[in-house]
Amino acid sequence: MKIKRQILDWLCLLVCAAQWACSPQLISVGPSILEPHFDSDAFITADGTRLSLRTWTATESPHAIFLALHGFNDYSNAFANPGSYWSERGILVYAYDQRGFGASEHAGLWPGVDILVEDLSQAVHVIERLHPSLPLYLIGESMGGGIAMTAVARDQVRVHGIVLVAPAVWGRQTMNPFYPPALWLGAHSVPWIKFSGQGLGITPSDNTEMLIALGRDPLVIKKTRIDSMYGMVNLMDTALAAGPSIRTPALILYGARDEIIPKAATAKMLNALSGPHRVVIYPKGYHMLLRDLNAEMVLTDIWTWINKPGSKLPSGNNEKWQTFFEN
Repeated sequence: MKIKRQILDWLCLLVCAAQWACSPQLISVGPSILEPHFDSDAFITADGTRLSLRTWTATESPHAIFLALHGFNDYSNAFANPGSYWSERGILVYAYDQRGFGASEHAGLWPGVDILVEDLSQAVHVIERLHPSLPLYLIGESMGGGIAMTAVARDQVRVHGIVLVAPAVWGRQTMNPFYPPALWLGAHSVPWIKFSGQGLGITPSDNTEMLIALGRDPLVIKKTRIDSMYGMVNLMDTALAAGPSIRTPALILYGARDEIIPKAATAKMLNALSGPHRVVIYPKGYHMLLRDLNAEMVLTDIWTWINKPGSKLPSGNNEKWQTFFEN
């Protein structure tokens, strides 16, 4: 019996050592060495990391600012059309490649929720220094929405409002119970293995031309490390839990045909929100609402919410939205 117990002890040690050696890999972040700032094409963080920056300057004196946060495996170019649309209507738009995505160093590795939120906090402070008199709004698409929710709930940023476009809130409590342990095992045993979304039969948008362009874009991540998927689920857990702590006015947009973030997860998030918010459901909308074929309607609703608070939105899709989640 003593020998068997020793064998079991050694096996436990080996398993623990293997798990430690194969734990999820995160992007390392250095110490703060400078004041965060923007240059012509980059957001320079406190640790000296350069994150590609895109700016859509208003054609007239701007009356508001959008800081736009892209989704998982995407990058700042996601806001090319929305940025142009809003800038032509008096809004200055900034968007940067979040750490681990786009043209940033170590693209494909997960940086961790805290780092993504800290980068956002630094970007907000830079904009506040550059434009102290203009109201600032966050616009987060999918993953970007989850980061915005987390940052606001933690009170790491203070803005006039947040626009959440199909926010990533598919946390573990709303998943198939098989998924979380399987994902944990993969992330802690073979974190380098990559998966693509091909063959899943998921339609993220009805804009086929746009989806083809994304498939050809080398800065869009096509195959995802399993430890990055694990990190993304951690973010969605955090975002889902953030709802009750959000006091900032929010506009939440969701497509009735969204096949990425389940309806039940979105409903759970909405039920937990305690701050002022408006919800819009687009009957023909998919996950990528800002780039769907009917995107202009969505962009106009967002502009109206910013410029005419409390007024009826042009689409009219914010009325009786509760019935969508009851069915």
